[in-house]
Amino acid sequence: MAFPDHFLDDVRARVPLADVIGRHVRLTRRGREWLGLCPFHNEKTPSFTVNEEKGFYHCFGCQAHGSVFDFVMQQEGLSFPEAVEKLAAEIGMKVPVRSPEAEAREEARATLFDAMAFAAEWFEGRLATGSGRDAKEYLKGRGLTDETIKEFRLGYAPKGRTTFKEASLARSFTEKQLIDCGLLVTPRDGGETFDRFRDRITFPITDTRGRVVAFGGRALGEARAKYLNSPETPLFQKGRLLYNLAHARSAIRDRESVIVAEGYMDVIALHQAGFPNAVAPLGTAVTEDQLGLLWRFTPEPILCFDGDAAGWSAAGRVADRALPLLRSGHSLRFALLPTGEDPDSLVTSKGAEAFRQLLLNATPLSDLLWQIAMQDRTLDTPERRAGFANDIRALVTRVEDRQVKAFYERHFRARLEELFGAGGRTTDARMTPRGRGRRGVPRGRRLSRHHGLGLGKAGITDRRERVLVATIVVHPDLLKQKSEEFADIEFSNPALDRLRNEIIEIAWGNPGLDSATLKQHLREKGFAATLDDIAEARVAPLASFVRPDVPLETAQEGWENALSVHRLAVTLPAEKSAYIEEFDFTDEGFNRLKAFLGEAERSNKTEAVTTDPTSTRSS
Repeated sequence: MAFPDHFLDDVRARVPLADVIGRHVRLTRRGREWLGLCPFHNEKTPSFTVNEEKGFYHCFGCQAHGSVFDFVMQQEGLSFPEAVEKLAAEIGMKVPVRSPEAEAREEARATLFDAMAFAAEWFEGRLATGSGRDAKEYLKGRGLTDETIKEFRLGYAPKGRTTFKEASLARSFTEKQLIDCGLLVTPRDGGETFDRFRDRITFPITDTRGRVVAFGGRALGEARAKYLNSPETPLFQKGRLLYNLAHARSAIRDRESVIVAEGYMDVIALHQAGFPNAVAPLGTAVTEDQLGLLWRFTPEPILCFDGDAAGWSAAGRVADRALPLLRSGHSLRFALLPTGEDPDSLVTSKGAEAFRQLLLNATPLSDLLWQIAMQDRTLDTPERRAGFANDIRALVTRVEDRQVKAFYERHFRARLEELFGAGGRTTDARMTPRGRGRRGVPRGRRLSRHHGLGLGKAGITDRRERVLVATIVVHPDLLKQKSEEFADIEFSNPALDRLRNEIIEIAWGNPGLDSATLKQHLREKGFAATLDDIAEARVAPLASFVRPDVPLETAQEGWENALSVHRLAVTLPAEKSAYIEEFDFTDEGFNRLKAFLGEAERSNKTEAVTTDPTSTRSS
């Protein structure tokens, strides 16, 4: 059974390859790829890689290679049609029924690409003629160079009502083809068709393969709409594509980041200013399909919005849409521009460095959700504070991934306690916690969550994760015994997750690595800021075993204790995991924690007996 190419492309784009393979293979991120033990032959050293961006897996041991369809066929013993139908069903896509009529439609669809390619070339040509002089002057006035104009294939659609139509018909394209492409408009009264784009600068929109499938048009004269996009067609579904993605693919891969701006000119201006990894949605808010597409290329896209009320509203819509889709290691960050600025105006007036700093200070998704929830809230009564807490909990319930939800619950619980105090007892809604800590632990014994670790605007970050990574950086010999445990840790901090993956990759290629050499490699790879954040001088006050002068056995014991606590924090109920926050990484602290957990376990057993109707003990 043959499937249309566009249908197979849609399935590949919407089904995360690493997720499908991850059901059968334990994968660890290594740079831009995932690595694991090959499921098709016995091996002890991982040689099986998954490249999400390029859409294939490859084993360097047995040479197994293929797409998501090939993997399902080999792993589950299915035929190609069965594999396609299985994956399509998982994402709710209806498999097209093959018939002579469907095949004819597919053949007709293929010819539409030719019509769009001609249109892009023809519009480019008009920009270079006398009729395109005003359009060229406008683009020059916006600061675009001839090289940029050519690179983005910008063009001009002349004023004439049927100028493009006549040129296309002369090249043997039919009116139906041009209508199906969205290049011609059929009047409601049934009159003669006419050009959709007239007296507009044209921006070609491509699919992920780089084929032109639509246009955006910017009016030069008076028009009801300043920007006009192609309608949805057999080639173009605006909610599934991103402007400039095919062009920006290599830059996104090299920089391991993607910038999402709001419009065509923002993307082009950013490219010219040295940010070639910029894309944009197509006249709508970012959709679920577009988020999935972004996450195929990078775990934390940065979305740029104006800093005004409309920008905050747009950011809130994207954040709300993203919550059910979050999964381990995948999130969003938001760069909110100064009021009155957009990326184009910012890089023009203040330079590329100002925009780069904006990206570096981008707000994590969790912080944005908190800030939006806090907007215009008065929290001066118990009822209002309770309402705010309920709103925050409602956000967390929308997260479907179990692991991510657990971290969100802990993150927001800590912020609520910081804001209101333990139990919500403070009367000042802006006050930090006061009095005694959780479980009666004196406040003087509690370590500040910030503790000089540079958390600042990035929000409260789990200090245990920093201790776990810092210990490995200072004592890389631990990897000889603890590499698997280190690779399996679920990090809530994406920067630490990326650092861990890079450490594993470096260690594999450099046996006998010492701390100084490891740090040098990491700094050369661009991890200087993260290393500074977990430098032993900053982390050692939290955990003495991080220091380079302690014996390896001591460091290993401390690291194992910290890892045990880190795992417990995810699995324990909220009332018990709260106590774990007090763990101070000393032997005394760990012994206190074990005593507490033992007492809690005995208490749970007693409660189970006293509430069991078959028990002979009285309650």
